[in-house]
Amino acid sequence: MSFWNINTNEDAGSFETGGGSMEPIPANTDVLAICDEAKWDQGPYDDRSYISLRWSVMKPEDFKNRKVFQKLRVDHEDPKKAEKAKRMLAAIDYNAGGKLQASGEDPTDESMTKHLTNKPMVLRLQVWEIETQQGEKKSGNWVSAVSPAKAKANPTAKPAEPTQEEIDSIPF
Repeated sequence: MSFWNINTNEDAGSFETGGGSMEPIPANTDVLAICDEAKWDQGPYDDRSYISLRWSVMKPEDFKNRKVFQKLRVDHEDPKKAEKAKRMLAAIDYNAGGKLQASGEDPTDESMTKHLTNKPMVLRLQVWEIETQQGEKKSGNWVSAVSPAKAKANPTAKPAEPTQEEIDSIPF
């Protein structure tokens, strides 16, 4: 069978995948999610690097498999904003086992992928809105808080990785 053996009953020069714009998840919604990508990135408007995280929602079912993108501007020119981003990264790391901070080294793409991804946690989502230069309104979600996927009886203990059964029993 040839790779290009496809149904070409329609105009070969046109194709539409369907879909369309998706409304953001409502503000103040808690979701169970895993980070499935963690890396350093750089914006198009300045030379400052930031940490880019991509979260995949697991629960509630209404939002399952939705993606939430998070930028942690740990290199922000405003020291207070950089500190806030580092505190968020520290909370994410803590909920993922605390290995980034324990290393004492600056995070790399490899270390973040190894230690932050595939660790379930609860995200509190908010909604951002902007107006583009063309007058078009855009919106999406941002992460305002993170917490362990499973509350521990001892809040000072590092969270244990929840089992699949425990994840399935989280009421969303």
